[in-house]
Amino acid sequence: MVPLDSLDWIAIAAYFLILAGIVVWVISKKQSNTEDYFLAGRNVGWFVVGASIFASNIGSEHVVGLAGAGAGDKLPMLIYEIQAWVVLILGWVFLPFYKRSGVFTMPEFLEKRFDARSRWVLSIFSIIAYVLTKISVTIYAGGVVVSALLGIDFWTGAIATVVLTGLYTVLGGMKAVVYTETLQAIILVLGAGALTFIGLDAVGGWESMKETVSPQYLNMWRPATDPDFPWPSLLITSTIVGVWYWCTDQYIVQRALTARNIKEGRRGTIFGALLKLLPVFLFLIPGIIALTLKMRGELHWENPDEAFPVLMSNLLPSGLRGLVAAGLLAALMSSLASVFNSCSTLFTVDIYKKLRPNTPEKQLVRTGQIATVVIVIIGIIWIPIMANISGVLYEYLQKVQSYIAPPITAVFLLGIFYKRINALGAFVTLVVGLIAAAARIVLELIKDDLNPNGFLFAVGDVNFLTFGAWFFLFCVLLVTIVSLLSSIPSMEKVKSLTFQTITAEDKADNKASYNWKDILVSVLVLGAVAWVMIIFNGR
Repeated sequence: MVPLDSLDWIAIAAYFLILAGIVVWVISKKQSNTEDYFLAGRNVGWFVVGASIFASNIGSEHVVGLAGAGAGDKLPMLIYEIQAWVVLILGWVFLPFYKRSGVFTMPEFLEKRFDARSRWVLSIFSIIAYVLTKISVTIYAGGVVVSALLGIDFWTGAIATVVLTGLYTVLGGMKAVVYTETLQAIILVLGAGALTFIGLDAVGGWESMKETVSPQYLNMWRPATDPDFPWPSLLITSTIVGVWYWCTDQYIVQRALTARNIKEGRRGTIFGALLKLLPVFLFLIPGIIALTLKMRGELHWENPDEAFPVLMSNLLPSGLRGLVAAGLLAALMSSLASVFNSCSTLFTVDIYKKLRPNTPEKQLVRTGQIATVVIVIIGIIWIPIMANISGVLYEYLQKVQSYIAPPITAVFLLGIFYKRINALGAFVTLVVGLIAAAARIVLELIKDDLNPNGFLFAVGDVNFLTFGAWFFLFCVLLVTIVSLLSSIPSMEKVKSLTFQTITAEDKADNKASYNWKDILVSVLVLGAVAWVMIIFNGR
């Protein structure tokens, strides 16, 4: 690692000064009610919505994990980064139902579609899952990145970023989060994009790089018999996880809900889908470049997770290196800010307000701020636990998500597409599904102590992608069968919340919310996804 110099520190300082200016401006605006604090007053334009969606998604685990996947022969994981087409599903399919229902949170939507039981299950589970996965993994990865970039120890880097991010999230709420994320998205794209171009030039271009690592290395499609990434299971399970993450998870959907109307929200998701194509070029390809230079003896790193920061410090000139460092700090802070705000929203709106429905708006905002502080403290407590995690960070994340996504995806998809799905079917599927997901994680951890010929070992040992695909089918059958064997839901309950009950007036309003430009850009995004799938086919 080449240490940062004076110009680099000037670039980093400039970034933080601009960030502080945005936060001060937001705090100066009055935020006395929950709509202002948690959804930025529902008055955000498409550019900020799209940039916020992108910045929320891109965290330090991408820098550590996705670049590491490129440098460590795990290219099939790329499929999770070309899910721009799933982001389009959020805008074209799900968002009209969410905006029409006027909800703040995804659990709240489940209550409107089903009943309070499903809301409670999803609220509590989501908060626990955020703390155990998103917050802890982001803090750990962030500590690694910050300590490597700034030359400080892991603990100092991790705690400083958590406290700083928590501070502006508490004070500024959702408005501070989405506007700072817009700045962070711009810096991240410019900085990491510069590294990709300079890196490709350093290795002699794409074809020269391909010759060094071999064309087969660049193949994301493994045979159906591959023990790690069989392509049918990879395609199916990544889609299930994608629908859960992009279309039903509070962490992402909350950004689309801040839009002033369906038109701005949909355009925001289309813009977010365009930006979602960039991580392939911003992180994965730099990882492959780092591997190429290592194979040629021009670069050295011990662990694939070190590939991106080592490449950055050795290839970039002074000043630009500081800009990229600021971009990586931006990635860390935007992810943390998003999950802090989403957790406080879920706790305040779905738990505290349900228990105390007559609480004044100002007190709800204060409760949200306190909840954020508590979550920041829990995140810090988790640092030593996450410090023991292995280097396969990105794969670890996808494994956990492959187990928790199927029941939630099944309930939301069928809940919107099939009016016969009722509250009992949704509740049973969420409870059984989440218990089964927890059981699979435990069995995977203890399988070495189980009988190799036993049923429990077989369940814990099956490929995580294959398990995810079959688990989703089980959840679809469960929610359907339980619903058909129990009472028909009231039509008042499902009115305008499923495709089968949407009114002619709602259809007309939705049709008026887009034009040919929105359709054209969406088609271009789909074409770009297909192109990426083709160029990474090992030929």
